[in-house]
Amino acid sequence: MFIKQFRYSRDNLGYIVFSDTQGIAQGVVIDGGNPDDIVDFSLVRGIDIKYVTNTHYHQDHTCGNTGLLEKNPKARFIDCRRIRAGQVIDLSGEILEIFLTPGHTQNDVCFKADDFLVTGDTLFNGTVGNCFSGDFGSFFTSLKTLMAFPMETKIYAGHDYVQESMKMAASIEEDNPDIEAYLQKYDPRLVVSTLEDELRVNPYLRFNAPGMMTRLKKRKMPLATEEQRFFSIMEIY
Repeated sequence: MFIKQFRYSRDNLGYIVFSDTQGIAQGVVIDGGNPDDIVDFSLVRGIDIKYVTNTHYHQDHTCGNTGLLEKNPKARFIDCRRIRAGQVIDLSGEILEIFLTPGHTQNDVCFKADDFLVTGDTLFNGTVGNCFSGDFGSFFTSLKTLMAFPMETKIYAGHDYVQESMKMAASIEEDNPDIEAYLQKYDPRLVVSTLEDELRVNPYLRFNAPGMMTRLKKRKMPLATEEQRFFSIMEIY
């Protein structure tokens, strides 16, 4: 399965995920905020856009839905707010899994192919989304679900916040030697990292890192469990 990233607005990132099984290319557009570029790409590559969907229902992610559906009248719209656990998307026999990842909103979902995740505003490259739902417990569970995938899994997020996020990470863990290496790999033309990269630098996933636990202890924050440490990091930073 393949993925193509499209940048739009100031820092939004949208995607088309597509198969090419036996010469039959079918695709799903996820958070397609720039319909013209996506449709042009699909025509050049001979991709039949079968589905249009979103990682969550914020306007900056759904703004391209109408245009995409008008340009692809045979495409089916999948409302992310109505996705159920275990649902998948079949693209020419290749399966894109969908995971419920509430936290940023109550209806966030992430999409998993063989070696990559489309994470929307749940997990960014270098940080995590705001917990607008107020449900930090579900947000923690969602992040743990993503953290359980293989370390080489590529992370394709909903925004490019890399430079700002690494400034924050460096202010939290000024002695973290991996932050500079992470920044050196950053390319605004293709914003992607691996899960292993995230566990090395993303402060909101580093609740098991000894240095982070030491910092929480100095601040006298709750840290007996992973969940408590996550809550403490979210509260402080």
